[in-house]
Amino acid sequence: MLGCEAMVKSLEKEGVKYIFGYPGAVICPFFDSLLDSDIETVLVRTEQNAAHAASGYARISGGVGVCVATSGPGALNLLTGIATAFADSIPLVCITGQVESDQIGSDVFQEADVTGACESFVKYSYYVTSAKEIPRIMKEAFYIASSGRRGPVLIDIPVDVQNEEIGEFRYPDKAVLRTYKPTVSGHAVQIKKVAKALSRAKKPLIYAGGGVHLAGAVSNLRSLAENNGIPVVSTMMGISVMPTDSPLYFGMVGNNGAPWANKAVAEADLIMMIGARAADRAVSQPEIIADGKTLIHIDADTAEIGKNAMPDIPLVGDAKAILKQINAEEIKTPDTANWLRELTEYRESHGWKKKGRDGFVDPAGILELLTSSMKDDSVITVDVGQNQIWSCNHSVIKSGTRFITSGGMGTMGYSLPAAIGARKAARSKQIVSICGDGAFHMCMCELSTMMQTDAPVKIVVLNNSRLGMVREYQHYHYNDRLSAVELAGGPDLSILAGAYGIKYMKLENMDDAEETVKGFLSGKEPVILECMIDPEDLV
Repeated sequence: MLGCEAMVKSLEKEGVKYIFGYPGAVICPFFDSLLDSDIETVLVRTEQNAAHAASGYARISGGVGVCVATSGPGALNLLTGIATAFADSIPLVCITGQVESDQIGSDVFQEADVTGACESFVKYSYYVTSAKEIPRIMKEAFYIASSGRRGPVLIDIPVDVQNEEIGEFRYPDKAVLRTYKPTVSGHAVQIKKVAKALSRAKKPLIYAGGGVHLAGAVSNLRSLAENNGIPVVSTMMGISVMPTDSPLYFGMVGNNGAPWANKAVAEADLIMMIGARAADRAVSQPEIIADGKTLIHIDADTAEIGKNAMPDIPLVGDAKAILKQINAEEIKTPDTANWLRELTEYRESHGWKKKGRDGFVDPAGILELLTSSMKDDSVITVDVGQNQIWSCNHSVIKSGTRFITSGGMGTMGYSLPAAIGARKAARSKQIVSICGDGAFHMCMCELSTMMQTDAPVKIVVLNNSRLGMVREYQHYHYNDRLSAVELAGGPDLSILAGAYGIKYMKLENMDDAEETVKGFLSGKEPVILECMIDPEDLV
C-alpha cells in the first residue's frame, strides 16, 4: 500500500463521507486514490471555501470536517479558512500536499512553509516524513480536532511520502498521546459548589457560547434553564441554544446585541458562563461579569478560564458532561419570577422599534418574516457585516433551528460555502444562506460548486450597494468621509442566476414580502432572493 492509499483508507476508518478541496500536482496521488473510495469529493472554486464548507459540515453533522489543498498558493489560500475555524473552535482535519522532501528549502515551484505559516491558528500540525506514520497521524489528528476544545489540525504531506510504500496497513484503535489528555467530567467538589451557588442566587443568568453547540449540550442547557427558571442570554456563536419564543431567552449580548440581554448581564447576581470566552465582541468590559456577582465559568479549555474575567467557580471539561452532572444535583430552585418579570418588562418597553424606509426592504422585517416561515429544523448560515447583526437580532429561532456564522474571525464570504457543507451534512433540511452584497461577491464562485455537487441552497442577498458595516463605521468615526465602500460594476444578479440555471427573485419593498418569501422557500431547488436595502440603513 502506498502512502496516498493509506491516507484514503484512514479517512474511511474515521467514517469520512465528504472532503472539500481543490487538487494540484503534489496532492494528485491522494486525489487519484480517492477514485477507488466511496468518499465524495466536493470541488470548491477557491481553497479558502474548502475550509468554510468543511466547517459548515462539521457544525451540522457534529463530526469532523475534512478539507484538502495542494502546496504553495493552494495551501496558503486555505489559511484564512483554517484561521476562521480556529477562532470558532470548529473541528477540522486540513490536508495539504507539499513538494518533494529533498527539495524542501530550495524554493522550488509552489513550495511554502505551511506548518510554519499557520502555527498560531491551528490546534496542532503535522509534517509527515514517513508514509508508515500516516495511520497513526490520521488517528491522532481526528482525535485532537474533536476532543477538548475543538479546532483545526493540519497535516502537510510531501508528494514523495504519498507515493512511498508503507507495507501492511494497520489503523490504531485509539490515539495515544502522552501529553494530551483533555478533561471531560467536571470536578465533583466544583459541581457541588455550583449547585449551592444556584440555590442562593436571586438573579441567576446562563450565558451560553458556541461551546454549547460544539459539545452537543443544547438539550442539557435547556433542561437546566427550564427546570430552575433561569434566564438565558447567548453570544453570537451561541445563538439557537434557545428558541426565540422561550420566555427564558433574552437574546444576544454585546455592543450589537439586545439591550435587555446586556441588562441581564449587568444586573445578574450569578452568571453561569458556558462555552464562551467573554471576548470583546460580547463583553467590551469583562469586569462587568465578575464584579459584585458570582461568576461560574465552564469551558473545555483551561487557558480560557480567567483569561478575560476571573471566575469564582471555574469548571474545566466538556459542557455536556458537566451540565449532566449539574442537572443531577439537588438544586433548591430559586424563585426567579420577579427577576424574569423585570427582564421581560424591560424587553417589552425597549423592544426593537426601528423600521426600514418606505421604498426599500426593511432588513429586520424581512429576516423576521423569512426565519419565522422556515421549517422547525432548518439551518441558517449567516455572513459577516450588517447582514450578520440584523440576522442575529431579528431571526426567529425555532426549537430545532441551527444558526451558524463566523464569529471570532468575522470572515466575509463564509455563509454560502458553509451552507453547501451543511447541505452535505443534512440532505433533508431547509438551508438558507444570508449575506450582504459585499459578502456575496466574495463567495459567489461557489454557485458552481452548489450546482455541480447537488447541494441546493436558498440564498438571500441583502443589497445596499455598500460595504455596509464599514460605511457605518466611517459614518460614526470619520464624519461620513466615506472611503472605498461603494460597490459598483455589477453583477446583475438576475443574469448571474440565469447563467447558473438558478431561479432568481427580487424584492424592492415590503409590499409583496409575504408572497415572495413563501415562493422563495417553496420547493427544493436553489433560489437567489435579492432584497434591496436602503444604503443609509444602520444596524
